[in-house]
Amino acid sequence: QVQLTESGGGLVQPGGSLRLSCAASGTMFTIYGLGWYRQAPGKQRELVAIMFSGGNANYADSVKDRFTISRDIDRNTVSLQMDSLNPEDTAVYYCYADQSGSLYWGQGTQVTVSS
Repeated sequence: QVQLTESGGGLVQPGGSLRLSCAASGTMFTIYGLGWYRQAPGKQRELVAIMFSGGNANYADSVKDRFTISRDIDRNTVSLQMDSLNPEDTAVYYCYADQSGSLYWGQGTQVTVSS
């Protein structure tokens, strides 16, 4: 059973930056996919970015060139550097793990972009 512990998030002004981090525990194996989803009020949860154990990463079109995902395979951690934030990025951000076909979620951390 994989447990995901998130940190970061908060309130930032438009154009600002935030960094989210997530630590995975409860497994001795390399997690296949580790990344972030987000859910804004009244909207479905959507993929933000995910990095696979081989080093490939996928990003939502809306965050490409603004967000950067990084991962420490040995420590089972993943981070999301978010730059040039805008109000449309306001959402609860969830850490996500894909381990041997089983999906795990963190509790979520709020990101609010507002002046």
